[in-house]
Amino acid sequence: MSSQPLFVRTHDSFEPASSAQVLSAARRLLAHRIRRGAPLTSPRQVREFLAFKLGDLDHEVFAVILVDSRHRVIEYVELFRGTVDGASVHPREVVKIALEKGAAACVLIHNHPSGVQDASQSDELITRRLRDARALIDVRVLDHPIVAGAAVASFAEQGLL
Repeated sequence: MSSQPLFVRTHDSFEPASSAQVLSAARRLLAHRIRRGAPLTSPRQVREFLAFKLGDLDHEVFAVILVDSRHRVIEYVELFRGTVDGASVHPREVVKIALEKGAAACVLIHNHPSGVQDASQSDELITRRLRDARALIDVRVLDHPIVAGAAVASFAEQGLL
């Protein structure tokens, strides 16, 4: 990583960018990578996006990335917001958004503000319930990453899907 400062334009001159400005620019860049029509081809790309999107939140969020049959992004949707240690997830609403958007598959996502990336028993239970509910409507669950700060743990890579 370079120790050279980044600069931002202010009226007619440039001045060093603040940390907040650098992070904001990084979020915009990553959000552009996970946009409608972009193929989900790189697990690293998805992890970076999720870590920036959810990694520093002080409350739980449950979201989905809906994709078409060629794994192109239809939409990233934050469905439920919770507290510091939990969020109520309603399978009916998750199925409903997949049907409304015409998704062929999805990535289920949530964060752990505690910084612990291990899946809890309730995380595993809701993942099974959502996978089973989506199977009834032919929408595959590709993965369920848990975001814990900058770390992202994958249910698929752990053999939990």
